[in-house]
Amino acid sequence: MKTKKLLLSMGLAATLVFGAGCTQNNVKTATSSTENSTEKTTASSTKESVDLNSLALPQLDKKVAENEDLIEMVTTKGTIKIKLFPTLAPKAVENFMTHAKDGYYNGLTFHRVIKDFMIQGGDPKGDGTGGESIWGKGFETEISNQLYNIRGALSMARTQDPNSNGSQFFIVQNSEDVHDGLLKEDYPQAIINAYKNGGYPTLDGEYTVFGQVIEGMDVVDKIAAVETNSSDKPKEDIKIEKITILQEAKK
Repeated sequence: MKTKKLLLSMGLAATLVFGAGCTQNNVKTATSSTENSTEKTTASSTKESVDLNSLALPQLDKKVAENEDLIEMVTTKGTIKIKLFPTLAPKAVENFMTHAKDGYYNGLTFHRVIKDFMIQGGDPKGDGTGGESIWGKGFETEISNQLYNIRGALSMARTQDPNSNGSQFFIVQNSEDVHDGLLKEDYPQAIINAYKNGGYPTLDGEYTVFGQVIEGMDVVDKIAAVETNSSDKPKEDIKIEKITILQEAKK
């Protein structure tokens, strides 16, 4: 990334390796590892020998297609509706949907909240060190050149190990224009335009995007604005009361 704003964003992302099921020492190691890799353009891993502008970009459409899931997440700050993309991130969606049906997320907190970045939840321990996938072990990161960490993206949280996805997730909240420096060779023009409304492109190619908020970004903003301690943990518990499946994708 070339602009000052994006370099600053990359620096923040480098300090925020998502500690799903890891110790504090692992977080520090992951932070160092990520900082050493910041010279590369993370979006390059989504680049393929195709016309990016010809791709379907389901995050940009608020309508829910037949091949997408729709869930309603009721929190103590309000309700968020999110559509999921099982054809593009099948393992992440299966994992999330199964946990949701089983009530795994009910009562859990958003344990890590950083205004102008993201809100993170899905950890039964509530401190960023817990949670597991439905398979009882970490699963691989799924990257698609049709999904990006734009504002409202639902993504998997993990350690520096790309095979460590478990139960933790985050919703990208940043609303600042971060499109400067994004290359047409790496991004569809429509996604570059979407980044004018916020997001975190420095996470692209690194974390699995598997859903998009279609209603309730005002609730995400409310959660992001709460007072936190030095560990980015909200001083008041912000809980997921329940998740309801409103639509399941047609197979």
